[in-house]
Amino acid sequence: MRNAGVISGVRVSHDHATVDEVASASDDDVRTTVESLLTNEEVSEAFALHTCNRAEAYVVTDAQATGRRALTDFAPDVRDGAVVEMDHEQSLRHLMRVAAGLESLVLGEDQILGQIKRSFEEARGAGGIGPMLDDAVTKAIHVGERARTETEINEGALSLGSAAVRLAKSETTLDGATALVIGAGEMGTLAAESLAAAGIGELVVANRTLPHAEHVAEEVDVPARALPLSAVEAAIEAADVVISATGSPEYVLSSPHVETSGETTLIDLAQPRDVDPAVDSLPDIVVHDMDGLEAVTDETRELRREAAERVESMIDDEFERLLKSFKRKRADRAISGMYEAAEEVKQRELETALAKLDAQGELTDDQRETVAALADALVGQLLSAPTKSLREAAVEDDWDTIQTAMTLFDPDFSGGEPSFDTPSGPRGAIPEDASNDADDGQHVLESLADD
Repeated sequence: MRNAGVISGVRVSHDHATVDEVASASDDDVRTTVESLLTNEEVSEAFALHTCNRAEAYVVTDAQATGRRALTDFAPDVRDGAVVEMDHEQSLRHLMRVAAGLESLVLGEDQILGQIKRSFEEARGAGGIGPMLDDAVTKAIHVGERARTETEINEGALSLGSAAVRLAKSETTLDGATALVIGAGEMGTLAAESLAAAGIGELVVANRTLPHAEHVAEEVDVPARALPLSAVEAAIEAADVVISATGSPEYVLSSPHVETSGETTLIDLAQPRDVDPAVDSLPDIVVHDMDGLEAVTDETRELRREAAERVESMIDDEFERLLKSFKRKRADRAISGMYEAAEEVKQRELETALAKLDAQGELTDDQRETVAALADALVGQLLSAPTKSLREAAVEDDWDTIQTAMTLFDPDFSGGEPSFDTPSGPRGAIPEDASNDADDGQHVLESLADD
């Protein structure tokens, strides 16, 4: 198939879905998701993002309808109302909003930017990143970095871990309390640091890999110790607050683990869940999951509203720049094909003319250069107006003009379904990328770049 030109996306996230629905859509890791999407011969590029609050996938295909079909099975067990489909422009803008922290449960949180970068590398390693998603995700990361350096969107650096501690503080007294953190990854580490800052008396860190738990325990400024995950039941007996954030595919805590622990506040930050929902029915046990953090995060959202408005404006500007870049590439593909075809004709006719002139009397080098210059000038002048028209067509989303030019001048162009399938479709769709065009036509294109 020819180089594809439109992004389609789908997401299951905290704003429309429950914790369990997000978990269902995140069954596979990023690399597996990308590799699975690439098995569809109509998909030329693929990217996925899985976090505790969202599961998303993006594909690049020839047409929007094709992309939607390719994503049909992304979250087959999730109800329709929890799955949000995105067209080309919606996907581009959403990626920027996610990277900037505007779509996070905790507005402006920093962890999402690192998660996007890691997912980007995973997708690249799986062969999913081509020119279009490279531009789109790179731009999103750039916007995320600008948002955090040029605004106060992450002022206070509130993370899900620290939000969980705020929630715990509203449920029980943390001063002098014993806290248990299950999981020594990024989320668990943030929760441990926030608990230490809240004035707890003792911290216990439990993890499947004991050295990781020991490292977290050594880093906090309160008395702390590490335990293997197998010893977690005894640790819960002495804990006033438990925050769980592992990557386990199975429940880490079930009713037998906590039924004799007495009054305990338990906050589950894991995706999928660490805590069996049946635990919530036990007396003296208060369980909160991601859905229970809304009240805490709403306060942060209000404090950061002004910064969020500045970030929205920043995204608008960067979005328009990205669309213009995509449109220029769309025009350049057609223009390059036009110049390549003209160059082939010019070279063939020039060789024929020089051969005939040589037969009438050998030409000097100066005479040969004069004839060649004449041929170049004719090509440049004849194609100057079409070049201008094609660039205007790209700006105006005039697919018919672009397609006609590509059909006329590009022998490999197959025509077919346009890259957007309605008049109001994605303005940034790219039928072809100009990066593979022949060098013979490229120098002429460059010389006319400022026309």
